[in-house]
Amino acid sequence: MKKLTVVLASLLFVSSYSVFAEKSHTALAFDHASMAVAAGSAGNAHEVVKHAEAAIDHVLPASLSAKGASKNNLNEASDALRQAIDQGNLGHANTATVHAQAAVDLIKAGAVKEDHIK
Repeated sequence: MKKLTVVLASLLFVSSYSVFAEKSHTALAFDHASMAVAAGSAGNAHEVVKHAEAAIDHVLPASLSAKGASKNNLNEASDALRQAIDQGNLGHANTATVHAQAAVDLIKAGAVKEDHIK
């Protein structure tokens, strides 16, 4: 009986950890994508690239554990962030900002209620 309790407790811990990991990656992706938008609004294409790359580093793991519409939104956010990076590398801060804002909106749409993204 003790073994069964330990196994069940371990499974519960592992499953709760994956939910926590999704939350933190989604929230961090949202924060970096928002910083990319702010940088682009200030005309700083280099900073858009920096923050969009950091956002992708968090969107990808979040999308791996997401399901359904959330997964689709996070995958689309990843595409938008890649476009923001491409445009930022070309020095097009305004266009990069548009793509970064699209990513922010998609990350927000893909966030589960527990992510506390507003």
